[in-house]
Amino acid sequence: MATRRLVVVSAGLSQPSSTRLLADRLAEATVGMLANRELETTVEIVELRDLAHDIVNNLIAGFPSPRLAAVLESVSNADGLIAVTPIFTTSYSGLFKSFIDIIDPAALTDLPVLIGATGGTERHSLALDYSMRPLFTYLHAVVTPTSVYAASSDWGTGADGASSALPDRIGRAAGELAALMRDSERSSRIIDPFALPAGFSPVGGYGAQ
Repeated sequence: MATRRLVVVSAGLSQPSSTRLLADRLAEATVGMLANRELETTVEIVELRDLAHDIVNNLIAGFPSPRLAAVLESVSNADGLIAVTPIFTTSYSGLFKSFIDIIDPAALTDLPVLIGATGGTERHSLALDYSMRPLFTYLHAVVTPTSVYAASSDWGTGADGASSALPDRIGRAAGELAALMRDSERSSRIIDPFALPAGFSPVGGYGAQ
């Protein structure tokens, strides 16, 4: 069976975390969908709370610690990404944005991404479409049409039994991510570390003005 690499990023701050819980459910559903497509999956879970100091130091010093560098490499080489953040003041958390800021801008190009978020009330669900989706679109990632938001009420006793909206949305989003990962050509891409950036014109070279 062919293998796909899935990285799951959770920006939850507490333990236990509803953000991590949603990330785990999305990952489990995606792995199942890929198995149905006869694809094995390696999954790497990234808890940003454990990397908070490394992320801040990277922002200040300009280079990552060995542990953070390994995570950034995993994201760059992934076939799919699940990114889940709590919503604070109508947008993604500062820790989540700081992590995105230190990723190579070209690393997410054509990467299938499933976005998810958690919050206290349903009214914050729009942050997925006006905040998170534009962020990953700007980085040229391929974001699934379905995003998943979970409010506090979704984790209450019998919440899943009372309403099938969250499990159904998880299943639909996971199916979309699995389809994108199945068809992704990122595994076969060849990256030239010596390639010049687009638009680069050496001084004195052809076309120099």
